[in-house]
Amino acid sequence: MCGIIGITSNKPVSSAIINSLKKLEYRGYDSAGIATLSDGFINEVKSEGRVENLEKNTNIKNMIGHVGIGHVRWATHGIPNTINAHPHSSESVSVVHNGIIENSTTLKKYLVSKGHKFKSQTDTEVIVHLITELQKEKNDFKNSILKMLNQLEGSFALAIIFNDQPDLIVGARRGSPLAVGYGPNENYLGSDSYSLKSMTNKISYLNDGEFCIVKRNQIEFFDVNGIKLNKKILKLSSNEQNYDKGDYKHFMAKEIDEQPITIQNCIREYIDNINNDINFYNFPWKMNDISSVILIGCGTAYHSCLVAKHWIEELTSLDVSIDIASEFRYRKNRFKKDNLYIFVSQSGETADTYAALDLCNKNNMKTASIVNVIESSIARDSNFVLPIHCGPEIGVASTKAFLGQMLVLYILILKISYLKKDINKNLYIEKIKSLKELPKLVEKTILTENKIQSISGTFTEAKGSMFLGRGLSYSIALEGALKLKELSYIHAEGYPAGEMKHGPLALIEDGMPVVVLAPRDDYYKKTISNMQEVIARGAKVLLITNKSKEEVVSENIWEKIEVENTSYDLMPFLLTIPLQKLAYYSALKKGYDIDKPRNLAKSVTVE
Repeated sequence: MCGIIGITSNKPVSSAIINSLKKLEYRGYDSAGIATLSDGFINEVKSEGRVENLEKNTNIKNMIGHVGIGHVRWATHGIPNTINAHPHSSESVSVVHNGIIENSTTLKKYLVSKGHKFKSQTDTEVIVHLITELQKEKNDFKNSILKMLNQLEGSFALAIIFNDQPDLIVGARRGSPLAVGYGPNENYLGSDSYSLKSMTNKISYLNDGEFCIVKRNQIEFFDVNGIKLNKKILKLSSNEQNYDKGDYKHFMAKEIDEQPITIQNCIREYIDNINNDINFYNFPWKMNDISSVILIGCGTAYHSCLVAKHWIEELTSLDVSIDIASEFRYRKNRFKKDNLYIFVSQSGETADTYAALDLCNKNNMKTASIVNVIESSIARDSNFVLPIHCGPEIGVASTKAFLGQMLVLYILILKISYLKKDINKNLYIEKIKSLKELPKLVEKTILTENKIQSISGTFTEAKGSMFLGRGLSYSIALEGALKLKELSYIHAEGYPAGEMKHGPLALIEDGMPVVVLAPRDDYYKKTISNMQEVIARGAKVLLITNKSKEEVVSENIWEKIEVENTSYDLMPFLLTIPLQKLAYYSALKKGYDIDKPRNLAKSVTVE
């Protein structure tokens, strides 16, 4: 789960590589490194930690090469330190790698028997020694690359420079994404288009098994057999301005507060205000050809699928199931021609989700994706794409993208339910009107911030906590617990409120903070009963409900937060806001790195 960059130019490239690595830190920030080629010598500089540590290294100033590669790492093989940081180099070759080489142990034994000595604990270093060994055979350059790639098992995106190839970078892809960029008197390789956008808006993408030879004034593409390919050059949209924190201390704080705007932007993209209708252009299937929906995602995206499952059951006659992407392709799936598979991913590069999509495509299934990055692998390989229109999300813990995913799923489900005549026109229009009020309600709910700041101190002092809900609120309880875990490193468990007496009540002890999500819906009285069971065992309950003149039936609630009123369908959007703020302020009180929590990365590009 790493980020790679490569540049070949008519001028020094080190500063441009550093700038691109900063954009790639959402993929990993355990360590960083750069290698450039100058006068037949490979110069390498690496550091543990962030790119800013690498940038401070005085040796960077001496890197004058016109060809270079760079890397930010999220550790898989080997602890995060300078030795294990990429690039990995010999005198003749340097490599950066995103992915996992599954047969690295076997290759390493073979290479050690040939006299090679390894310095790191990484799987990537075997590539360096394998290329070095193959160079002894004096093969044709392209055939040497093919021979090397054919010996690797696993997933990878590679960028490789050679000491005897003064303006050349080799790029290769199997599983992990890799983009190629075109510029004047220079060309680029990158893990994604975002890392290249400051330098070019002309991009091509490698497909699985392909490799490329990138020179300053020429790029050649080849398939898995070494046959030359022609590639389309895509022009990227230029409407993504430079995104910075502004007056905010953290990107996450900004992204939480941006949610009314991003929701408004998304609604404008899909809702026809004049006709009170939902517009989806180029939907490729007839509604009668779809009888079941399978929702697939990981982490926060999976929680959005859980919410959507409930909506599909409430609003449509479709059969529905959900799956964690990492489980999906490792069991026997019953593919049917009337299934619609919907894949949810913020980055559009999530490895497990992409693998599930690839399996569905190979079985000729109907596939749709909901993503934030329209140039991503999942978007490109889906039959139909629905962007969430959130703009860049830099904080590793997803906030505005989660609301965006739920929003697009709800809009899609609402349209399907109307087209399949599961709801009538009057109800359809009524729900669209409620939807258009959502941005204002989210904006008002964000104002609960001051109370949450004081509440968060109790969570930072606790050994653990629980988040309880029923129906739609249960899915949001899972998301709230995940956010607290991600940012504050506090054990938190999301649980169906009605299941507490089937085991989890044993965890409740005096003073333990428990968040109870109990909007005044059909589940309300049952959830309040479950809350009282928890209070009776000594828990400090934070009740999150919606505004009402009716008092809550309990005298022993520790704290209460009331969100705005909206329909049952849309309540998850409002309940989410206080939980995001709770996780943020808990992490802030502990002094943790909120935008880059330990051991995590924004885009999970390895299985």
